[in-house]
Amino acid sequence: MNAKVLKNKVANRIKRKKRIRAKISGCASLPRVSVFKSNRYLSVQAIDDSSATTLCALNSKITGHGANKEGAAALGLAFAAKLKEAKLTEVVFDRNGYQYHGVIAAFGDALRANEIKF
Repeated sequence: MNAKVLKNKVANRIKRKKRIRAKISGCASLPRVSVFKSNRYLSVQAIDDSSATTLCALNSKITGHGANKEGAAALGLAFAAKLKEAKLTEVVFDRNGYQYHGVIAAFGDALRANEIKF
């Protein structure tokens, strides 16, 4: 892939991210769940934006899953358990500028399947 095309893809994702973040925010009772994906791993965290703290976080590197749909579903299951442990059943989903399909959708569907509302 051409370096210029890659720069444009990243720049477009950052623009989408800023546009989304201007509209959503998390608090202690309704945290923002932010998803980051790389080629190898997925990373998710529940964030309280009012006090700028991370309530809980999980990485596919720690759980032993990859950045594919099956790994995202397993990470969603583990993260839902961690959220329930922290007594959080409702969240605001921040896809971090990524399109809601593939790995991001598999993670979101796994959260919804485990009774986390967003």
